[in-house]
Amino acid sequence: MLDKIKGALYGVAIGDALGGTTEFMTPFEIKQKYGRLTQIVGGGVWDLQPGETTDDTAMTIALAKGLLANPDDPISAIGNEFVKWYKTKPKDVGKTVRLALESYLQWSDWEVAAKKAHELSGGKSAGNGSLMRTLPIALVYQDLQKIEEITFRQSKMTHYDPLASEACVIYNRIAYRLLNSDISLSKAIQVEIEGTRYKSVLKGKPKVPSDGYVVHTFLWVLHLLLQYSTVEEVIIEAANLGDDSDTVAAIAGGLVGLYHGYDSIPKMFSDKILVKDQLDFLVHEIYMARMNQSK
Repeated sequence: MLDKIKGALYGVAIGDALGGTTEFMTPFEIKQKYGRLTQIVGGGVWDLQPGETTDDTAMTIALAKGLLANPDDPISAIGNEFVKWYKTKPKDVGKTVRLALESYLQWSDWEVAAKKAHELSGGKSAGNGSLMRTLPIALVYQDLQKIEEITFRQSKMTHYDPLASEACVIYNRIAYRLLNSDISLSKAIQVEIEGTRYKSVLKGKPKVPSDGYVVHTFLWVLHLLLQYSTVEEVIIEAANLGDDSDTVAAIAGGLVGLYHGYDSIPKMFSDKILVKDQLDFLVHEIYMARMNQSK
């Protein structure tokens, strides 16, 4: 279990760090500059240090801290962690998240903040910013109903559109299956997307861009997880898609890292991550919180 939790958090961070280099690039631009990106080298639009991560990992860490601070009713604590992070003036903040956080600082109410952000964006709040951070919920809690409830509520803090919370719940239901049974990753995906808008991914490659619209993002995540086997393969393929590559790679990396575990991740990736100490601390705390529920 410890290996799976660690694999999940490092999978998010490694996907973020590798994909951050190619974010907003086209596949052609990536090929021209890198040939094929297979190493964590930094740079890119955010001028990253090798191993530096972006908002995907930062908000995942913030969410995990909030869950651990008050597992019974974590939304307020999660919000406090989001605001603390935002006040550090991070270089990368998604549009919907930024609008929601600015609205929260004005109104001090997450429900109001999400609705204001939705209105300010012209009704376009179905971004992938709540999906990229949601995985710790499935790691902390053992009860599926609790996982679904907190997953839905954390998405609604910033993303008013139900498409965002829908994707988050499906994603964490897949994670729940991986943690609580011997089911394969592909089978877990197939079971959870049956009857949903994501079932089309079983028929082949998505015919949509790998951009920040949550439906497009999740289609690509599911495609990569169904088509490639190892943590390394999934994350490298995601990074070379370009567009919103850091988020696609982080979201896919979290599930494939959870499935295979930390020991399956090449050290050339895990050793590069600059927030290793934070991740290692959270891995231990999440494991202890999970074990305490079994007593």
